[in-house]
Amino acid sequence: MRLLARDGKLPRWLRGLAAIGLAPIPGPVDEIVLLIVAAILWLGYREQLRAAWRTAA
Repeated sequence: MRLLARDGKLPRWLRGLAAIGLAPIPGPVDEIVLLIVAAILWLGYREQLRAAWRTAA
């Protein structure tokens, strides 16, 4: 997710949500935000998601 949060190809609002999800917020808030970002990435930005997976591997 850190790679995607820094990716300039994604919209700024989506990168902002990813950054909020990576923040150490107590409770389930950050996990819920990460799930929402993951769903948006899976539905609309699959190529960027695959590229981040390849880079992370």
